[in-house]
Amino acid sequence: QSLEIDKIALPPNHPELATIYNNIGLVYNNMGEYSKALSSYEQSLEIRKIALPPNHPDFAQSYNNIGLVYNSMGEYSKALSSYEQSLDIKKIALPPNHPDLALSYNNIGDVYSNMGEYSKALLSYEKSLGIRKIALPPNHPDLAISYNNIGVVYSNMGEYSKALSSYEQSLEIKKKALPSNHPDLATSYNNIGFVHNDMGEYSKALSLYELSVQIQKIALPPNHPNFATTNNNIGKVYNNMGEYCKALSSHERSLKIQKIALPPNHPDLAISYNNIGNVYSNMADYSKALSSYEQSLKIRKIGLPPNQSGLALSYNNIGDVYSSMGDYFKALSSYKQSLEIKKIALPPNHPDLALSYNNIGVVYSHMGEYSKALSSYEQSLEIKKIALPSNHPDLATSYNNIGFVHNDMDEYSKALSFYQLSVQIQKIALPPNHPDLAISYNNIGDVYSNMGDYSKALSSYKQSLEIRKIALPPNHPDLAISYNDIGVV
Repeated sequence: QSLEIDKIALPPNHPELATIYNNIGLVYNNMGEYSKALSSYEQSLEIRKIALPPNHPDFAQSYNNIGLVYNSMGEYSKALSSYEQSLDIKKIALPPNHPDLALSYNNIGDVYSNMGEYSKALLSYEKSLGIRKIALPPNHPDLAISYNNIGVVYSNMGEYSKALSSYEQSLEIKKKALPSNHPDLATSYNNIGFVHNDMGEYSKALSLYELSVQIQKIALPPNHPNFATTNNNIGKVYNNMGEYCKALSSHERSLKIQKIALPPNHPDLAISYNNIGNVYSNMADYSKALSSYEQSLKIRKIGLPPNQSGLALSYNNIGDVYSSMGDYFKALSSYKQSLEIKKIALPPNHPDLALSYNNIGVVYSHMGEYSKALSSYEQSLEIKKIALPSNHPDLATSYNNIGFVHNDMDEYSKALSFYQLSVQIQKIALPPNHPDLAISYNNIGDVYSNMGDYSKALSSYKQSLEIRKIALPPNHPDLAISYNDIGVV
């Protein structure tokens, strides 16, 4: 409405029109309608090129917003280029410690984080934080954003204590700077909960997510998308705990909110269908899992570019279901589709490429093609060694999988060696009762059992069981595996 009035009242290249196109772009971006957002931002930029001098700060805003859209679309090189154009203008137009420069470094950090280039992301976020410390009061909310983003990187790197420390610094600033029921506090509780979930500390994660919900109920309308995010997070914890009915209920609540709050093809709806598929897959209800994953894929095909990493995730998950169903040729086909997209969309050493090679290795292992399985697992491991810290839990997963192949090949000493490498990493990276340690001890028990060393097998299986008794609910299926293995011995 504003635009229609200004088109009549103002000259065609008036800066006010650029501002309105920019605002329309913001809404389309939030709605997940990225092509419309880009179109609006580019209309805004074209007007500014005519109306304003070449290094006017409004140009920086335009390039920044175009970068935001490209980042959301997974077109990271274009996002970086736009953000760097924005930064170059700001360096000319603004003093060296202006807060807007911090925003640019922050956004560049977001892209590097999405690309899996965590050291570059940290460097950019720390530059942003350095400027904000000089330019802003000590409890300004923007400092909280910087600490939060640094926490995200540490979390992705598996450095959970550093992630928690950064998130808690962010939370402390927000508690001083904002009202007690501000939605940004809910975001902090969500992020801290996310780390505890990754650490296998499920009760702590749940209590933090519940704190987040309490704030959101006071601060936000009942169908705000942030509710959907929190419900999805709660669902993930219940899924990890093996409480699948509760997980489904949380994910379906999230989906219901998104259907009201968002356009029908918004990427966040695809995330909810994906999460529902994960639960059905764990419940071995494979037809429902496939249906959910295919709905997720359908939305992503409409809303995202053809080589966006979200599409790769959908093909990967469809491959997981086919693998679980024993349909290995379809699983391989899906995993390879996922890998091809990732090769185009991501840098060559992104951790998501390692995931694809890992999953291809799983299928070859099931098919008894052990040399191909080992080759895929080793490709996965090589990427992880470059992309992640030396004690990241994902490296332990690789050693476990390589050990699994050697065990199947009756190469028991090699299998033991890899399983023990896995345990060494997990003891450093994870809490002492993390479920992943239980898996490693269980695998060591398998090798000893195959070797006929039953006393050592029993000892390992019992270690696995003791961890699971502490870490998991009493009726989690993994406890059944432990009792079964002990009965075998």
